[in-house]
Amino acid sequence: TGQGKKSRGSGPGARGKNSKHTAHSTQSTATFTEAFSDELVRIAETNQRVVAITAAMPEGTGLGAFAARYPGRCLDVGMAEQHAVGLAAGLARGGGRPVVAIYSTFLQRAYDQIMHEVCLQQLPVVLAIDRAGLVGEDGPTHHGVFDVAYLRVLPNIRVLSPKDPDELRAMLRWALEQDQPVALRYARGGIVDGPPLGQGPKITLGTAEVIRQGTDVALLALGGLVSPALRVAEALGREGVDAAVVNARFVKPLDAAMVREMATRTGRLVTLEEAQVAGGFGSAVSEALDALGLSGVPHLRIGLPDAFVEHGKRHELLTRCGLDPENLTRRIIRWYATVRSEALPLTPTLSPTE
Repeated sequence: TGQGKKSRGSGPGARGKNSKHTAHSTQSTATFTEAFSDELVRIAETNQRVVAITAAMPEGTGLGAFAARYPGRCLDVGMAEQHAVGLAAGLARGGGRPVVAIYSTFLQRAYDQIMHEVCLQQLPVVLAIDRAGLVGEDGPTHHGVFDVAYLRVLPNIRVLSPKDPDELRAMLRWALEQDQPVALRYARGGIVDGPPLGQGPKITLGTAEVIRQGTDVALLALGGLVSPALRVAEALGREGVDAAVVNARFVKPLDAAMVREMATRTGRLVTLEEAQVAGGFGSAVSEALDALGLSGVPHLRIGLPDAFVEHGKRHELLTRCGLDPENLTRRIIRWYATVRSEALPLTPTLSPTE
Protein backbone atom coordinates (compact mmCIF):
# COMPACT_ATOMS: atom_id res chain seq x y z
CA THR A 1 0.00 0.00 0.00
CA GLY A 2 0.93 3.66 0.00
CA GLN A 3 1.33 3.77 3.78
CA GLY A 4 4.78 4.55 5.03
CA LYS A 5 6.19 5.05 1.56
CA LYS A 6 8.54 7.96 1.18
CA SER A 7 7.56 10.21 -1.73
CA ARG A 8 10.07 11.32 -4.29
CA GLY A 9 10.19 14.93 -5.42
CA SER A 10 8.27 17.65 -3.63
CA GLY A 11 5.06 17.17 -1.69
CA PRO A 12 1.64 18.67 -2.39
CA GLY A 13 1.72 22.19 -3.78
CA ALA A 14 0.90 25.33 -1.80
CA ARG A 15 -2.40 26.05 -1.65
CA GLY A 16 -24.10 32.36 -15.28
CA LYS A 17 -23.55 30.75 -18.61
CA ASN A 18 -25.00 33.39 -20.99
CA SER A 19 -24.19 36.60 -19.17
CA LYS A 20 -21.25 38.67 -18.10
CA HIS A 21 -19.31 36.92 -15.36
CA THR A 22 -19.94 37.84 -11.75
CA ALA A 23 -17.64 36.58 -9.01
CA HIS A 24 -19.05 34.24 -6.38
CA SER A 25 -17.94 33.66 -2.82
CA THR A 26 -18.39 29.86 -2.80
CA GLN A 27 -15.00 28.98 -4.27
CA SER A 28 -13.07 26.33 -2.35
CA THR A 29 -9.61 27.30 -1.11
CA ALA A 30 -8.33 23.75 -1.54
CA THR A 31 -5.55 23.00 -3.99
CA PHE A 32 -6.24 20.70 -6.92
CA THR A 33 -4.39 17.87 -5.17
CA GLU A 34 -6.32 18.36 -1.93
CA ALA A 35 -9.64 18.42 -3.78
CA PHE A 36 -8.72 15.23 -5.67
CA SER A 37 -7.64 13.52 -2.46
CA ASP A 38 -10.77 14.41 -0.54
CA GLU A 39 -13.18 13.59 -3.36
CA LEU A 40 -11.61 10.21 -4.11
CA VAL A 41 -12.03 9.17 -0.47
CA ARG A 42 -15.67 10.30 -0.59
CA ILE A 43 -16.38 8.36 -3.78
CA ALA A 44 -14.71 5.21 -2.46
CA GLU A 45 -17.06 5.16 0.53
CA THR A 46 -19.94 4.13 -1.72
CA ASN A 47 -18.09 2.59 -4.67
CA GLN A 48 -16.24 -0.49 -3.49
CA ARG A 49 -14.70 -1.05 -6.93
CA VAL A 50 -12.54 2.08 -6.73
CA VAL A 51 -8.83 1.30 -6.35
CA ALA A 52 -6.04 3.90 -6.19
CA ILE A 53 -2.59 3.31 -7.70
CA THR A 54 0.57 5.36 -7.27
CA ALA A 55 4.16 4.99 -8.42
CA ALA A 56 6.08 5.91 -5.23
CA MET A 57 4.19 9.21 -4.85
CA PRO A 58 1.33 8.63 -2.37
CA GLU A 59 1.77 11.95 -0.56
CA GLY A 60 2.69 14.09 -3.55
CA THR A 61 -0.37 12.92 -5.51
CA GLY A 62 -2.72 13.19 -2.53
CA LEU A 63 -3.29 9.45 -2.05
CA GLY A 64 -2.02 9.41 1.53
CA ALA A 65 -5.52 9.89 2.96
CA PHE A 66 -6.94 7.19 0.68
CA ALA A 67 -4.20 4.75 1.74
CA ALA A 68 -4.90 5.42 5.40
CA ARG A 69 -8.65 4.94 4.96
CA TYR A 70 -8.57 2.02 2.52
CA PRO A 71 -5.16 0.35 2.86
CA GLY A 72 -6.27 -2.73 0.94
CA ARG A 73 -7.40 -0.64 -2.03
CA CYS A 74 -4.33 1.57 -2.46
CA LEU A 75 -1.40 0.07 -4.36
CA ASP A 76 2.08 1.61 -4.49
CA VAL A 77 4.11 -0.07 -7.23
CA GLY A 78 7.30 1.91 -6.59
CA MET A 79 9.07 3.88 -9.29
CA ALA A 80 7.43 1.91 -12.07
CA GLU A 81 4.89 4.02 -13.92
CA GLN A 82 4.62 1.48 -16.72
CA HIS A 83 3.61 -1.19 -14.23
CA ALA A 84 1.15 1.20 -12.52
CA VAL A 85 -0.80 1.72 -15.76
CA GLY A 86 -0.53 -1.93 -16.81
CA LEU A 87 -1.81 -3.00 -13.39
CA ALA A 88 -4.70 -0.55 -13.70
CA ALA A 89 -5.64 -2.07 -17.04
CA GLY A 90 -5.75 -5.53 -15.49
CA LEU A 91 -7.87 -4.34 -12.57
CA ALA A 92 -10.27 -2.60 -14.96
CA ARG A 93 -10.53 -5.75 -17.05
CA GLY A 94 -11.50 -7.60 -13.88
CA GLY A 95 -14.28 -5.14 -13.01
CA GLY A 96 -12.40 -2.65 -10.85
CA ARG A 97 -12.41 1.14 -11.29
CA PRO A 98 -8.73 2.05 -10.95
CA VAL A 99 -7.54 5.62 -10.51
CA VAL A 100 -3.85 6.07 -11.36
CA ALA A 101 -2.41 9.22 -9.79
CA ILE A 102 0.88 10.22 -11.42
CA TYR A 103 2.68 13.48 -12.10
CA SER A 104 2.40 14.55 -15.73
CA THR A 105 6.15 14.39 -16.33
CA PHE A 106 6.37 10.80 -15.02
CA LEU A 107 3.32 9.61 -16.96
CA GLN A 108 5.39 9.90 -20.13
CA ARG A 109 7.18 6.71 -19.09
CA ALA A 110 3.93 4.75 -19.35
CA TYR A 111 2.90 5.93 -22.81
CA ASP A 112 3.05 2.45 -24.34
CA GLN A 113 0.82 1.06 -21.61
CA ILE A 114 -1.66 3.92 -21.99
CA MET A 115 -1.85 3.20 -25.71
CA HIS A 116 -1.97 -0.59 -25.82
CA GLU A 117 -3.20 -1.76 -22.43
CA VAL A 118 -5.76 1.00 -21.78
CA CYS A 119 -6.88 2.86 -24.91
CA LEU A 120 -6.72 -0.01 -27.40
CA GLN A 121 -8.85 -2.14 -25.07
CA GLN A 122 -11.12 0.78 -24.11
CA LEU A 123 -10.76 0.05 -20.40
CA PRO A 124 -12.26 2.38 -17.78
CA VAL A 125 -9.01 3.58 -16.24
CA VAL A 126 -8.86 7.11 -14.79
CA LEU A 127 -5.52 8.87 -15.15
CA ALA A 128 -5.26 11.56 -12.46
CA ILE A 129 -2.48 13.71 -13.90
CA ASP A 130 -1.10 15.96 -11.17
CA ARG A 131 1.45 18.75 -11.73
CA ALA A 132 0.17 19.37 -15.28
CA GLY A 133 1.75 22.63 -16.34
CA LEU A 134 4.56 24.58 -14.72
CA VAL A 135 5.50 23.16 -11.33
CA GLY A 136 7.91 25.80 -10.07
CA GLU A 137 11.18 25.18 -8.31
CA ASP A 138 11.47 21.49 -9.32
CA GLY A 139 12.58 22.69 -12.73
CA PRO A 140 12.54 21.41 -16.31
CA THR A 141 12.48 17.73 -15.40
CA HIS A 142 9.18 18.13 -13.56
CA HIS A 143 7.19 20.59 -15.68
CA GLY A 144 4.18 18.73 -17.06
CA VAL A 145 3.84 20.43 -20.42
CA PHE A 146 3.56 17.63 -23.00
CA ASP A 147 0.57 15.55 -21.83
CA VAL A 148 -2.09 17.40 -23.84
CA ALA A 149 -0.25 16.79 -27.09
CA TYR A 150 0.68 13.16 -26.45
CA LEU A 151 -2.72 12.11 -25.06
CA ARG A 152 -5.13 13.76 -27.45
CA VAL A 153 -3.80 11.80 -30.43
CA LEU A 154 -4.83 8.47 -28.86
CA PRO A 155 -8.21 6.95 -29.78
CA ASN A 156 -10.85 6.10 -27.17
CA ILE A 157 -9.61 8.44 -24.42
CA ARG A 158 -11.36 11.46 -22.89
CA VAL A 159 -9.04 14.30 -21.87
CA LEU A 160 -10.32 16.99 -19.48
CA SER A 161 -8.86 19.85 -17.46
CA PRO A 162 -10.74 21.63 -14.63
CA LYS A 163 -10.84 25.38 -14.18
CA ASP A 164 -10.60 25.09 -10.39
CA PRO A 165 -10.44 22.48 -7.60
CA ASP A 166 -14.21 22.27 -7.23
CA GLU A 167 -14.60 21.44 -10.90
CA LEU A 168 -11.96 18.72 -10.50
CA ARG A 169 -14.23 17.09 -7.93
CA ALA A 170 -17.09 17.04 -10.44
CA MET A 171 -14.83 15.73 -13.20
CA LEU A 172 -13.55 12.91 -11.00
CA ARG A 173 -17.09 11.83 -10.20
CA TRP A 174 -17.96 11.95 -13.90
CA ALA A 175 -14.81 10.07 -14.91
CA LEU A 176 -15.63 7.15 -12.62
CA GLU A 177 -19.03 6.80 -14.28
CA GLN A 178 -17.55 6.35 -17.76
CA ASP A 179 -16.84 3.08 -19.55
CA GLN A 180 -13.76 4.36 -21.38
CA PRO A 181 -10.35 5.76 -20.39
CA VAL A 182 -10.43 9.27 -18.92
CA ALA A 183 -7.46 11.58 -18.27
CA LEU A 184 -7.82 14.50 -15.85
CA ARG A 185 -4.97 17.00 -15.99
CA TYR A 186 -4.63 19.63 -13.27
CA ALA A 187 -1.99 22.03 -12.06
CA ARG A 188 0.09 22.21 -8.93
CA GLY A 189 -1.54 24.31 -6.21
CA GLY A 190 -4.82 26.09 -6.92
CA ILE A 191 -6.01 29.06 -8.95
CA VAL A 192 -3.01 31.25 -9.68
CA ASP A 193 -4.73 34.45 -10.73
CA GLY A 194 -8.36 35.48 -11.00
CA PRO A 195 -11.67 35.68 -9.15
CA PRO A 196 -13.62 32.82 -7.54
CA LEU A 197 -15.68 31.10 -10.22
CA GLY A 198 -18.46 29.38 -8.29
CA GLN A 199 -20.39 26.26 -9.26
CA GLY A 200 -20.60 25.53 -12.99
CA PRO A 201 -23.04 23.32 -14.88
CA LYS A 202 -22.75 19.53 -14.67
CA ILE A 203 -20.04 17.81 -16.68
CA THR A 204 -21.39 16.58 -20.02
CA LEU A 205 -19.29 14.70 -22.55
CA GLY A 206 -17.57 17.05 -24.99
CA THR A 207 -19.33 20.17 -23.72
CA ALA A 208 -17.58 23.41 -22.78
CA GLU A 209 -18.83 26.05 -20.36
CA VAL A 210 -19.44 29.57 -21.65
CA ILE A 211 -18.63 31.82 -18.71
CA ARG A 212 -18.74 35.25 -20.37
CA GLN A 213 -20.37 36.33 -23.61
CA GLY A 214 -18.70 38.73 -26.03
CA THR A 215 -18.92 39.87 -29.63
CA ASP A 216 -15.38 40.86 -30.72
CA VAL A 217 -13.17 37.92 -29.73
CA ALA A 218 -13.55 34.62 -27.88
CA LEU A 219 -10.98 33.45 -25.34
CA LEU A 220 -11.08 29.65 -25.19
CA ALA A 221 -9.17 28.75 -22.03
CA LEU A 222 -8.10 25.36 -20.75
CA GLY A 223 -7.89 24.44 -17.07
CA GLY A 224 -6.10 26.87 -14.79
CA LEU A 225 -5.99 29.62 -17.42
CA VAL A 226 -9.76 30.19 -17.22
CA SER A 227 -9.47 32.57 -14.27
CA PRO A 228 -6.67 34.63 -15.89
CA ALA A 229 -8.77 34.71 -19.07
CA LEU A 230 -11.56 36.43 -17.16
CA ARG A 231 -9.14 39.11 -15.98
CA VAL A 232 -7.91 39.50 -19.54
CA ALA A 233 -11.48 39.89 -20.78
CA GLU A 234 -12.08 42.65 -18.26
CA ALA A 235 -8.90 44.43 -19.36
CA LEU A 236 -9.85 44.07 -23.01
CA GLY A 237 -13.24 45.56 -22.21
CA ARG A 238 -11.53 48.69 -20.91
CA GLU A 239 -9.85 48.93 -24.31
CA GLY A 240 -13.17 48.65 -26.14
CA VAL A 241 -12.85 44.95 -27.03
CA ASP A 242 -15.81 42.80 -26.01
CA ALA A 243 -14.38 39.35 -25.20
CA ALA A 244 -16.20 36.10 -24.55
CA VAL A 245 -14.59 33.58 -22.18
CA VAL A 246 -15.08 29.84 -22.51
CA ASN A 247 -13.97 27.16 -20.08
CA ALA A 248 -13.04 24.45 -22.58
CA ARG A 249 -13.22 21.59 -20.06
CA PHE A 250 -12.59 18.98 -22.76
CA VAL A 251 -9.52 18.68 -24.94
CA LYS A 252 -10.97 15.46 -26.32
CA PRO A 253 -13.66 15.22 -27.45
CA LEU A 254 -13.47 18.91 -28.25
CA ASP A 255 -16.71 20.88 -28.19
CA ALA A 256 -16.85 21.54 -31.95
CA ALA A 257 -20.31 23.13 -31.67
CA MET A 258 -18.88 25.70 -29.27
CA VAL A 259 -15.96 26.38 -31.61
CA ARG A 260 -18.38 26.97 -34.49
CA GLU A 261 -20.59 29.22 -32.39
CA MET A 262 -17.74 31.38 -31.11
CA ALA A 263 -16.03 31.57 -34.50
CA THR A 264 -19.17 32.71 -36.30
CA ARG A 265 -20.29 35.05 -33.53
CA THR A 266 -17.01 36.84 -32.83
CA GLY A 267 -14.92 36.12 -35.93
CA ARG A 268 -11.72 35.78 -33.86
CA LEU A 269 -10.50 33.09 -31.48
CA VAL A 270 -7.71 32.97 -28.93
CA THR A 271 -6.80 29.68 -27.24
CA LEU A 272 -5.02 29.68 -23.88
CA GLU A 273 -3.31 26.66 -22.31
CA GLU A 274 -0.63 25.94 -19.73
CA ALA A 275 0.91 23.30 -21.96
CA GLN A 276 3.26 23.29 -24.90
CA VAL A 277 1.48 25.07 -27.73
CA ALA A 278 2.81 22.63 -30.37
CA GLY A 279 0.19 19.94 -30.83
CA GLY A 280 -1.85 21.07 -27.85
CA PHE A 281 -5.36 22.35 -27.18
CA GLY A 282 -4.94 25.25 -29.60
CA SER A 283 -3.92 22.81 -32.32
CA ALA A 284 -7.11 20.83 -31.65
CA VAL A 285 -9.16 24.00 -32.11
CA SER A 286 -7.32 24.80 -35.36
CA GLU A 287 -8.10 21.31 -36.62
CA ALA A 288 -11.76 21.77 -35.70
CA LEU A 289 -11.92 25.09 -37.54
CA ASP A 290 -10.51 23.41 -40.62
CA ALA A 291 -13.02 20.54 -40.39
CA LEU A 292 -15.87 23.04 -39.99
CA GLY A 293 -14.82 24.97 -43.09
CA LEU A 294 -13.79 27.91 -40.92
CA SER A 295 -10.03 27.83 -41.38
CA GLY A 296 -10.09 31.47 -42.43
CA VAL A 297 -11.11 32.60 -38.94
CA PRO A 298 -8.17 34.38 -37.27
CA HIS A 299 -6.92 32.20 -34.43
CA LEU A 300 -4.16 33.05 -31.97
CA ARG A 301 -2.72 30.04 -30.11
CA ILE A 302 -1.10 30.90 -26.79
CA GLY A 303 0.68 28.36 -24.60
CA LEU A 304 4.11 27.34 -23.45
CA PRO A 305 7.07 27.69 -25.81
CA ASP A 306 8.94 24.98 -27.70
CA ALA A 307 11.61 24.91 -25.03
CA PHE A 308 12.45 23.40 -21.65
CA VAL A 309 11.43 25.97 -19.03
CA GLU A 310 13.89 26.47 -16.18
CA HIS A 311 13.06 26.43 -12.48
CA GLY A 312 11.49 29.29 -10.56
CA LYS A 313 8.36 30.14 -8.61
CA ARG A 314 5.27 29.16 -10.56
CA HIS A 315 3.81 32.64 -10.85
CA GLU A 316 7.20 33.96 -11.99
CA LEU A 317 7.46 31.28 -14.66
CA LEU A 318 3.96 32.04 -15.92
CA THR A 319 4.98 35.68 -16.28
CA ARG A 320 8.25 34.74 -17.98
CA CYS A 321 6.30 32.59 -20.45
CA GLY A 322 3.75 35.35 -21.08
CA LEU A 323 0.80 33.55 -19.47
CA ASP A 324 -0.01 36.11 -16.76
CA PRO A 325 -3.02 38.43 -17.33
CA GLU A 326 -0.93 41.51 -18.10
CA ASN A 327 1.22 39.89 -20.76
CA LEU A 328 -1.75 38.04 -22.21
CA THR A 329 -3.72 41.28 -22.50
CA ARG A 330 -0.91 43.10 -24.27
CA ARG A 331 -0.35 40.27 -26.72
CA ILE A 332 -4.02 39.84 -27.54
CA ILE A 333 -4.54 43.59 -28.04
CA ARG A 334 -1.63 43.70 -30.50
CA TRP A 335 -2.95 40.67 -32.38
CA TYR A 336 -6.53 41.97 -32.38
CA ALA A 337 -5.41 45.24 -33.94
CA THR A 338 -3.76 43.39 -36.84
CA VAL A 339 -6.71 41.08 -37.61
CA ARG A 340 -9.61 43.43 -36.93
CA SER A 341 -9.75 44.72 -40.48
CA GLU A 342 -8.92 41.37 -42.10
CA ALA A 343 -12.02 39.37 -41.17
CA LEU A 344 -13.17 36.90 -43.81
CA PRO A 345 -16.70 35.66 -44.53
CA LEU A 346 -17.58 33.29 -41.70
CA THR A 347 -20.25 31.13 -43.33
CA PRO A 348 -18.94 27.54 -43.14
CA THR A 349 -18.26 26.00 -46.52
CA LEU A 350 -16.68 22.79 -47.69
CA SER A 351 -14.02 24.72 -49.56
CA PRO A 352 -13.33 28.04 -47.81
CA THR A 353 -11.78 30.69 -50.03
CA GLU A 354 -9.85 33.79 -49.17
